[in-house]
Amino acid sequence: MKTDRVKSHPGHRLARLAAVALLAMAAAACEAQTDIRGNFPDPDALAEIKPGVHTRTDVTRLLGAPSTVATFSKETWYYIGGRVKTVAFFKPEILERQVLTVNFDAAGRVTTVEKVDATKTKKIVLVDRETPTKGKELTILQQLIGNIGRFGNRDDGGTR
Repeated sequence: MKTDRVKSHPGHRLARLAAVALLAMAAAACEAQTDIRGNFPDPDALAEIKPGVHTRTDVTRLLGAPSTVATFSKETWYYIGGRVKTVAFFKPEILERQVLTVNFDAAGRVTTVEKVDATKTKKIVLVDRETPTKGKELTILQQLIGNIGRFGNRDDGGTR
C-alpha cells in the first residue's frame, strides 16, 4: 500500500520558522538582566584606606572619583553603587545598594570611612495634599460670564 505524502507549501514552512524565531526572541527578552549601577568600590582597595594616613589623591587612586561630594562641605565624598535586576519592561528591582562615605580633615587626610547598606532603607511616602490658596475658585463658565462687559468702551472713550 502506497501512502501519499502531502507536500507542504513553502510559505507554510516559512511561517512556522518565523513563529519559532519569534517565540525564541520573546523568551530571550523576558530573561532577567542584572546591572551594576554607580560606583561599587572594590573591597580589597577599600580595606587599604587608613584614616590619618591616606589623602584625597590616594583615595582617588584606590577607589576612583566619588559619585558625589557633599554640598556644603567639600571634605565629605560619597561613593554610591548598587546591583539592579531588570526583567523585560517591569520596574527594576534593587538587589543591593551601598553608600560609602569618606570624610577628610582640612589638610586633606582621611578621618573616617563608613559603609552603609542602603538596601533596607525606609521608603519615604510623600503627602498628596494640596495647600489651599486665597481667593475663589471659579469654573470656566463663571469666568466667561464674569468677563462680559468688562472690556467694552467707557463713556470717556478709554478702556478699563
